[in-house]
Amino acid sequence: MKLKEGFDSNYRYVLVAARRARQLSGGAPALVETNSRKVCKIAQQEIDAGKVQFVKGAAKPEAVEALGAPAEQPSESK
Repeated sequence: MKLKEGFDSNYRYVLVAARRARQLSGGAPALVETNSRKVCKIAQQEIDAGKVQFVKGAAKPEAVEALGAPAEQPSESK
C-alpha cells in the first residue's frame, strides 16, 4: 500500500478511515457524493477528497515519564 499524502504512516490512515467508517455507520452524513453503500469505501473516498482531517494529540504523561522526561506536576490551589 502506497503512503497516502498527508499521513505519516499507513497505520494512521487505516485508523482514521476506521474511525470515520464507524461514524458513518452510526448515522453521520457522507461528506462526498458517492454511489457506494459500504461505509469503509465512503470513508476512503472522503479522505482522498481531503474532507477528513486528523490531529495528533499530545503525549500522555505516563508516556512522557517512560521516555525519561519529567512530567508536569499539577499545581495546587489553596
